[in-house]
Amino acid sequence: MTASWTHPRVREIDLRHLAELLAFALRPGDAVALRGDLGAGKSTLARAIIRAIVGDDALEVPSPTFSLVQIYDSPRFPIAHFDLYRLGSAEEARELGLDEQIAHGVALIEWPERAEELLPSDRIEVTLEEAPDLDPSERRIVIEGLGAADPRVARLKAISEFLNRSGWSDARLIYLQGDASARRFARLKRDGNSAILMDAPRQPDGPPIRDGKPYSRIAHLAEDIRPWVAVTRALRQAGLSAPEIYTHDFAAGLLLVEDLGDDVFGPAVHQGADQAELWRAAVDVLLHLREQGVPNFPPLEDGFTHTLPRYDQQALQIEVELLLDWYWPALKGSPAPDTTRAEYLALWDAIFDELLKLPTGWILRDYHSPNLLWMPHRKGLQRVGILDCQDALEGPVAYDLVSLLQDARIEVPESLERQLYRHYCQTVAAREPDFDQATFDFAYAALGAQRNTKILGIFARLSRRDGKNGYLRHIPRIWRYLERDLAHPKLLPLKKWFEANFPIDNRALPGSG
Repeated sequence: MTASWTHPRVREIDLRHLAELLAFALRPGDAVALRGDLGAGKSTLARAIIRAIVGDDALEVPSPTFSLVQIYDSPRFPIAHFDLYRLGSAEEARELGLDEQIAHGVALIEWPERAEELLPSDRIEVTLEEAPDLDPSERRIVIEGLGAADPRVARLKAISEFLNRSGWSDARLIYLQGDASARRFARLKRDGNSAILMDAPRQPDGPPIRDGKPYSRIAHLAEDIRPWVAVTRALRQAGLSAPEIYTHDFAAGLLLVEDLGDDVFGPAVHQGADQAELWRAAVDVLLHLREQGVPNFPPLEDGFTHTLPRYDQQALQIEVELLLDWYWPALKGSPAPDTTRAEYLALWDAIFDELLKLPTGWILRDYHSPNLLWMPHRKGLQRVGILDCQDALEGPVAYDLVSLLQDARIEVPESLERQLYRHYCQTVAAREPDFDQATFDFAYAALGAQRNTKILGIFARLSRRDGKNGYLRHIPRIWRYLERDLAHPKLLPLKKWFEANFPIDNRALPGSG
């Protein structure tokens, strides 16, 4: 069944909000057919959508009546605005590059009936209607999702209804660029106040790949928003700066949360913030979490009780297999031989056996610059905002420290890594008389090797499967971190395996520098 979403009385002020919702939903490959009579407001809606995507309310957006097509760049994707009214045939639309624009960006198409046969079957249809029962300034607007666009229009309707229930339906909605996550975010602004919309529908498990389980179940990845809510509340209870949760819809996977600002660690450093100050503050947060121990989570409003999964052998192993599953074929053009895979996994199994004997604590798992905000207007530990924590685990606490000090997205100089590592260990040793420095050194190196190996596989997957080639620029940094980790004496056999199979002059993927 095709999703149909009707807005019976849309005024100009409502049109902007509708355009912002549509802009939030669009992604490369989308075609939006804008239907309606002359003067119905198709160009007005298209103009509002373009401005919302580009993020510039003052952007000049002329009607393409005479030029037939106008192209706009945006941080997200290119946008092509077509007006096909003056065309005599669909072939003329093809000559304008309609197919190519849809393939590489988003196409907003006025008078789509002039090239009906060229329209993709998966598209969003927007019909603007005038009616005798409406004021001349009002329109009835019907939005439909055809084919693969059907669930996305249904999702937009659910978001709109959630905002209505939450009292934020009249707010500006501004798309926020995310990272590799499937979740999407928008900033809501109204009367000097702001909030963050988190759009996080339950993610399907995918096909079983081992022992009847999908990857997400084996790797202990959160599949809906409940773990995020539970862990975020626990962080706040521990006195840390995680977002306050204003309202939620667990079934729909929608949240409205506190807006902690835009000063993400990486961009903050590029804009002049002192990296050493930020990273030391983040290390102090980890020292505080180490003292807290594994939390007991109270039940959520729907009765769900969260328990931190253990970072077990299966999770550790399936993550390092990403290197063989994605990086190896991307580099070498063929799958890893079975004997090579078996040798690789046997080396890791011996390392995991040692790691799983270690004391455990609370680890956030993705504790690195994209998920940390700098808030110098707050005091002490609360200067560090923590965003992404739904995949938290119980495991060796060195994991979060290495994810911070060997940050995948921004260079952490080796001298700073050593300085902050020393600060962490000295602080723990002063608090815990039985702290074993040598064991922690091994855990840090082994978990760093595991994490960096996983990231190499993930970045190769993002490039090959998802077309997100921007992650390739980080790969040389990941190899440098991995070399530091493999220098630990207990990792010598694994180091030799990497040297044999990924020699230093033959390890960079095309485009990774």
